[in-house]
Amino acid sequence: MVRVIMGKKGSGKTKQMIDMINSAVQTEHGNVVCIEKGKKLTFDIHYQIRLVEASNYDLADYTALKGFVSGLYAGNYDITHVFIDSLTKIAGGDCNAETEAFLDWLNNFGEEHSIKFTVTISDDASLAPEGIKKYF
Repeated sequence: MVRVIMGKKGSGKTKQMIDMINSAVQTEHGNVVCIEKGKKLTFDIHYQIRLVEASNYDLADYTALKGFVSGLYAGNYDITHVFIDSLTKIAGGDCNAETEAFLDWLNNFGEEHSIKFTVTISDDASLAPEGIKKYF
């Protein structure tokens, strides 16, 4: 239920995700949400996508992000796909064991509630630990 798109800055991750988001509007039978830091996707994604600007909320770590994702779902049981652009920038850290634990939690949450998650991480994919590579 989790897919990670990982690569260095400028490698085309966000462009790939924008294409996936816009095609999700046509294929998903529920609501699609995109969480981003900053307002760079505002004019690139379809108007039916719920765009959430993470800077408006106090998402200082992965625990806060877990609560935020849980709250999104609690407020709308029709969510079928959540896109998270620049995960480590939103959670304020590096790609590490905490990131792995969050992705595992996200995968379990997605399986339990039938939600797909697509996440981008700005870091060298060749240096990713096995716990993150399993989501490539």
